[in-house]
Amino acid sequence: MTVIARLEITPVHKGSMAEEIARAVAALDDFDVSYETTAMDTVIEAESTAEVFAAAQAAHEAVDTDRIITSLEIDDRRDRSEHTADRVAAVEEALGRPPKRQSA
Repeated sequence: MTVIARLEITPVHKGSMAEEIARAVAALDDFDVSYETTAMDTVIEAESTAEVFAAAQAAHEAVDTDRIITSLEIDDRRDRSEHTADRVAAVEEALGRPPKRQSA
């Protein structure tokens, strides 16, 4: 079954977080996970919670700063396989359009 997780890593320091977040995201490449990074978090898909936990730990440890706040939320659906794209497609179908908008 598919495990979907939301990973948020926040390096606590002054200045831009982009380089530290990039290190965390790059660490995910060493694992058998799919991911997409947004402005707020990174959504991860894997076949097991063990893979999600290992990937999240590596991402956390890749951040080189004195203080890091990491949040991990896991949806471990065991009755059927469902991917993030399936969830977005269901919302799009119900809405009748893509579920995004950019203001002017």
